[in-house]
Amino acid sequence: RSSAQSLLRFLGFVFLGTAAAQALGGVLVILMFKNYSYLFQESYLSLPGWLAIAAALILLPTGVMASSTSIKSSRCQQGTLMYLLLLLLCLEVSSAVLASVYSLRTASQLESTMGYLIYQHNVSCSQDPGSRAVDVMQRKLQCCGVHNYTDWLKATTTSWHLPAHVPESCCKEKYSRCRGHLSHLEQLSQEGCLKKLEDQLHFVMLYVFWCCTVLSILELLAGVSNGILMRHQPFYDFLIL
Repeated sequence: RSSAQSLLRFLGFVFLGTAAAQALGGVLVILMFKNYSYLFQESYLSLPGWLAIAAALILLPTGVMASSTSIKSSRCQQGTLMYLLLLLLCLEVSSAVLASVYSLRTASQLESTMGYLIYQHNVSCSQDPGSRAVDVMQRKLQCCGVHNYTDWLKATTTSWHLPAHVPESCCKEKYSRCRGHLSHLEQLSQEGCLKKLEDQLHFVMLYVFWCCTVLSILELLAGVSNGILMRHQPFYDFLIL
């Protein structure tokens, strides 16, 4: 029983310390899909992030309760802790599964979506949502085209009249006079946007997945420890009867 109590207290402090890491993962996921909302139009894709934030908020009272639980604690406190651990386990597992599934699903759709936006890019209309989304993406990621700048040479829509140019959003930040001329390739970002965005998406989703997976295992250990204390804890609250 003393070992179970010590482990439970230790895990309580771990929960308090990892709540911030859990919340950070949720925020990264939400910002990822918000910043590139035109590429990820399904609103439910940010669900793993919201679940991770909800779990982080519940981790705080759970950590406090776990670190203060003792052998003589009331059945009410131990029971409440068990319910919180069960709720956390459901949130963590759901977030981990969704992060894994959505990561694979969105990665397979990115190439076709980005290719379509580049094909439909309208250089003469900066207010077009699709064109603006492409320009924002290329500036943020410092990239050009889907795989590289040559993807712009394949854009044959009627709105694209400058085959010797790429959008100015392909220019590197340090070249203020860059106008996207292919005759000055050193002024253009050479990497494509697809790989950079996929790497960013993979990192964020993998972070949430492993964070939730590790915390799920720790919550199972905390549940077992709390169960051991509950098993040896008589019903002190009802002795008056």
